[in-house]
Amino acid sequence: MSGKLSTRTVRRENGVTALDTVILLIAFTVVATVFAFTATTAGMFSSNKSQRTVDRGLAEIGSTLELRGGVLAYTANQTIGVGKVEFTVINALQTGSPVDLTPPYFLSGGAPVESGLPYTAIVSFSDNNTAIDDCVWTLDWAGSHSDDYSLEGKEKAIITVWLHRYDGAAWTDDATSPPYLGSGNYVAAGHSITLELKTSPGATLIMERTMPSYLRNVMDLH
Repeated sequence: MSGKLSTRTVRRENGVTALDTVILLIAFTVVATVFAFTATTAGMFSSNKSQRTVDRGLAEIGSTLELRGGVLAYTANQTIGVGKVEFTVINALQTGSPVDLTPPYFLSGGAPVESGLPYTAIVSFSDNNTAIDDCVWTLDWAGSHSDDYSLEGKEKAIITVWLHRYDGAAWTDDATSPPYLGSGNYVAAGHSITLELKTSPGATLIMERTMPSYLRNVMDLH
């Protein structure tokens, strides 16, 4: 037997135990679950937000107004010029949402008087000289309609905008402030105006027209 001592190199190998594997699997599962929940929640929130936006858009589209026929201008007299403007509107989508056209004024003895009703539809007037945010206007109907102030189906609403004061027999220009044009503010021949009908929940109709070179009693501004 040799006198040299033999040495043995012992290598220590640490393996992954079953417990470590279970812990790792649990950790991965928790992380994946949290990520999936976060992604799902974000997706649902985005989807709901998009749906609300679409719904609002459809509500506004569903109550869009459309001009039917021309815009008529009526001359009060040669001094005042145009006294009132009239146009007819329909609900562009006949199956859309009804449009509230509760009028701020009624006709009494041929003259516009305040209705006293809460209204949301507003007609504004503007030209190069002045602007009226809430004009005097009255409502009539062409043909059959339901017994309310909602424009729906195939109904045709006639809107008359009164630019100057009228008492049922004569026109005056003594109003010095809105809702009428004040003295000195006249819609004469060659005059350009803009009328805007705004309703809730967002239907808007804008009409830009220019008076002919000669004023007649009734003028179709097309």
